[in-house]
Amino acid sequence: MKARVFSAVAALLFPAAVMAQTSRPATYITAEDVKTVNALPGVDRQIVNVDVGNTNLAVGVVHRGRTGAPPAGGGGAAPGGGGAAAAPAAAPEPCGDKGTVPAGSPTGLWHQGQTETYYIISGSGTLVTGGRVVNGRKSAPDSQVTKILNGPSCSGSIVGADVVQRVVNVGDIIIIPAGTPHGWANIPDHVDYLSVRPDPQRTIPELYTNPALKKQ
Repeated sequence: MKARVFSAVAALLFPAAVMAQTSRPATYITAEDVKTVNALPGVDRQIVNVDVGNTNLAVGVVHRGRTGAPPAGGGGAAPGGGGAAAAPAAAPEPCGDKGTVPAGSPTGLWHQGQTETYYIISGSGTLVTGGRVVNGRKSAPDSQVTKILNGPSCSGSIVGADVVQRVVNVGDIIIIPAGTPHGWANIPDHVDYLSVRPDPQRTIPELYTNPALKKQ
C-alpha cells in the first residue's frame, strides 16, 4: 500500500513530460572563431544563431571604438557601384516616448524579444542601462539589426531618473533584459564584448552561421 501511495505522489511531482529527455547537438565556438569574426569590418557581428529547443540562442561579438572616433570599416554603401541609383529608404517608423531630450543625454536602444548578456573581453567603457527611449525610431524590417542581430528594436535618446551609468571592464558580465534601453556614454579607447542573446519569441526566425566561419 505504501509503495502505491509513493508511486502516486511521485507521478504528481515528476510528470513524465517534465522528465522526458531531449538531445540536441552542442555548438562549439572556439577562441579562434571569436577572433576571426571580431576582425571583420563593422561593429556588431553575429557569430551564430541556433535553435536550442525552447528558444533560439545567438552569440555575437561587438567592437566599439573610442567615443567620437569615426567608425572603422563598417556600414557604408553596399559593394557594386555603377547602374541606377538605389531607391531612397523609407522614413523610419517612430517608437518610444515623445518629449524633450535634455542636452547631453546618451543614446541607445532596446530589443523587443532579446535579453542580452555581455561579457567584456577587451577594453572598457561606461555602459548606460535603464530609463526609456524618447523620440525613437524602429529598426527597419529589412535591416541587419532586425533580420540578423537583435530582432525588432527601438533606438533613440535615453532619459529618465532610473538611468544607470557604470564603468565596465574586462571580465565583467552584464545582463540586459528585453525591453531595457542600453547604450554607451563614453569609451576611452575601445571595448570588445561577447553578447549572448536568447530569443524565446523567435523574433529572428532564420538560423545563422557567420560566413567567415563557413569558409574555414
